[in-house]
Amino acid sequence: MARAFLFVLDSFGVGGAPDAAAYGDEGADTLGHIAEFCAAGAGDRAGLRDGPLSLPNLSELGLMQIARSASGRFPAGMPIPEKVYGIYGAATEISRGKDTPSGHWEIAGTPVSFDWGYFPTEGDAFPEELIEALCRDAGVSGILGNCHASGTEIIARLGEEHIRTGKPICYTSSDSVFQVAAHEVHFGLDRLLAFCQVARGLLDRYNIGRVIARPFIGHSSSTFQRTGNRRDFSVLPPEPTLLDRLIEHGRHVHAVGKIGDIFAHQGISRLIKANGNEALMDATLATIDEAEDGDLVFTNFVDFDMVYGHRRDVPGYAAALEAFDARLAEVHKKLKPGDLVVLTADHGCDPTWRGTDHTRERVPVIAYGPGIRSRSIGVRRSYADIGESIARHLGIPAGPHGRSFL
Repeated sequence: MARAFLFVLDSFGVGGAPDAAAYGDEGADTLGHIAEFCAAGAGDRAGLRDGPLSLPNLSELGLMQIARSASGRFPAGMPIPEKVYGIYGAATEISRGKDTPSGHWEIAGTPVSFDWGYFPTEGDAFPEELIEALCRDAGVSGILGNCHASGTEIIARLGEEHIRTGKPICYTSSDSVFQVAAHEVHFGLDRLLAFCQVARGLLDRYNIGRVIARPFIGHSSSTFQRTGNRRDFSVLPPEPTLLDRLIEHGRHVHAVGKIGDIFAHQGISRLIKANGNEALMDATLATIDEAEDGDLVFTNFVDFDMVYGHRRDVPGYAAALEAFDARLAEVHKKLKPGDLVVLTADHGCDPTWRGTDHTRERVPVIAYGPGIRSRSIGVRRSYADIGESIARHLGIPAGPHGRSFL
């Protein structure tokens, strides 16, 4: 049998979503705009990076051709390689929304056909009866926030009051999400996780996709920083995913990073936690060494989205892409005959776009490995084609959604 390695570059969209206007995102293009800014010198940062965006390994695997097929143009300032070595294409999301669970579940062969619940942008974000029940059941005197906000901004603004009053900071975004920030020492990490578990149970009736625990440390607004102990409490996917099907057929699924949380820890054989792209790559490389025939290693590289996309940091996002690209050579060296690597994304988060939220975009699809013949697979009608291709590669029956490109 073969092995498969599925890497999600969280938020690395390539533009061109046909329904982007319905989400207020017409023209959003994470890759294209980062390249454009870098080519114009707006991606330079002293001591970090400068010049045009440089992704030689991804480019040789078809990224430039993917960008053109998805959005109609090559990224600015980036050379077009003479030869492409991977299977390359783009995929259009058919799930509703532009959030992490929908994107990942569809990648794993299970599109989301229902509408998530969302909180209003004007006035208080959360219903009074929800807050009353949450405070009662979790044993707190009240909450702070109760609004749409950036996580780093609201911690800086309300963190000191949180420490003084003991009230957790609760906020949301344009995603179907309820986020809770609390100090790891003054409030306690275990208490934060318990609070989020209570919230998870109460939020099911509102059809909210995720509750996210956002622990932080520090002593004042100028020193607060979030830690690597984030935890997502997700609802279960609406039907069995690729991960469940692999487990059913005796395979092992190694979940690196936040994959376990995204799938509500269903269809997971082993959890490997790591914080930050570099540590996630280190953990992934070690897991590749340990993976057996028939196994799937599934990694989410979260920094692109969490650290750079949401914070609208073009130089940071560009530097993270270049660092990831450089480390692909380490992945190449570990591949055995029969292995398949798939690189993709779950949505966009264009750092040049208005606001701080995800953007509705197509995503890249790159597949390569020993003996894999280079070819274009065009624009796929669903992310689910990715999961079905991995299913075919690992020798399990096809699912009800998507079509393998292998």
